[in-house]
Amino acid sequence: MRFAKLEGLGNDYLFTEDIPKNPARAARLLCDRHYGVGADGLVLIMEPDVKGADFQIRIFNPDGSEAEMCGNAIRCLGKYLYDRGRTNKQKLKIQTLRGIIPTVLMVRDGRVYRVKADMGEPIFERSRIPMECAAGEEYNQVVNEKLYLDDHNVFEFTALSMGNPHCVIWVEDVDNFPVEKYGPMIETYSLFPNRVNVEFVQMLDEDLIKQRTWERGVGETLACGTGAAAAVVAGVLTGRIKRKSKVELKGGILEIYWSEKDNHVYMTGPCKDVFEGETNII
Repeated sequence: MRFAKLEGLGNDYLFTEDIPKNPARAARLLCDRHYGVGADGLVLIMEPDVKGADFQIRIFNPDGSEAEMCGNAIRCLGKYLYDRGRTNKQKLKIQTLRGIIPTVLMVRDGRVYRVKADMGEPIFERSRIPMECAAGEEYNQVVNEKLYLDDHNVFEFTALSMGNPHCVIWVEDVDNFPVEKYGPMIETYSLFPNRVNVEFVQMLDEDLIKQRTWERGVGETLACGTGAAAAVVAGVLTGRIKRKSKVELKGGILEIYWSEKDNHVYMTGPCKDVFEGETNII
């Protein structure tokens, strides 16, 4: 299987057009950082099967689970396709489990260096995030609710979906927050039937936040595009930050804009090649 490894702010993915028979098994083997290639996910590139899309992708986490959407992978995909001559378009529509994601490729010296992605509208209905809910709560928003953990700690959180579920928690000092302890506890919390991505976020200014993300099926990553989008939306909903804000992640900075005009969330950030290779371990 031939592949290319790319990264967006340190969130690294393996991209391939050689589709394995068992993608979940391939992801578990290839993403292993000791016995495989090492990555935060495996991205399969295919021909689309819906009208209007240029390409289709499926995204698999290191534990073999399939992700609906990944913002950093979408950006890296644009670079993979354009730099390798798979397309000459600078505007692409990518089919994902989330739906079609429009992207704009920013090119310098014939190569893509940044990508802007239309992440679509945030989803607020409790049943569509999804979260467990009682009769009559299906369409309720989840803003500043309480999360009661087994160690008797209580966190206030806002939940939404950016095509995948997110739980956003505001903290005073994100650098020293025990993400490795509370990330897995909240990821598998019973309120979230499909598990959840968890964002721990610190407000730095009205247009700047700092974020660490525990990704479902992955663990803590250096960056999470949908998580950054979810954090900005949650910050706006709770009156903390502006609709156009920067998100400081371990791997760098993403620019997020939640448009009042069309209610879509737009993400802009860099993407880089790491290396190409070929493997037979699957």
